[in-house]
Amino acid sequence: MKIAASPAMADNTAVADYKRILQQVLERRPAGTRQRLAERLGKNRSFISQITNAKYSVPIPANHLESIFESCHLLPAERESFMTAYRRAHPHRAPKKWRRHALAELRLRVPDLRDQRKNKELDALLHERCAEFYDSCKGAKPKNGRKLEGAS
Repeated sequence: MKIAASPAMADNTAVADYKRILQQVLERRPAGTRQRLAERLGKNRSFISQITNAKYSVPIPANHLESIFESCHLLPAERESFMTAYRRAHPHRAPKKWRRHALAELRLRVPDLRDQRKNKELDALLHERCAEFYDSCKGAKPKNGRKLEGAS
């Protein structure tokens, strides 16, 4: 009698598959790509090692995919192979269709408030304001219901 593979086993195989794809892509990129990716994700290099090593079961969060694709310059075929494996591993988290957004990177230097909680609050506030400004620029009503001054 054959025993069917459990969904968890299939997921782990798919996670390992997409991690191998990312690892191979990174091996072909210039030195410093892992560090730039870590900075872009706001993580340390050990996190990048964990999400690119098939031996670790740490999944790649879906909200990091676009940053990874942009930082690592995945070719369309590499992106499709990666997303196929990612969808197998995380069928309920993976985007159904991948749509690439043109993003401009903006780096801000802000003072260190010497308090991890306050630094996180400041980071969240800046992200929220950027999202509100973006929504206001494209004519959508911001989540807080206010239009930013100067926006049409």
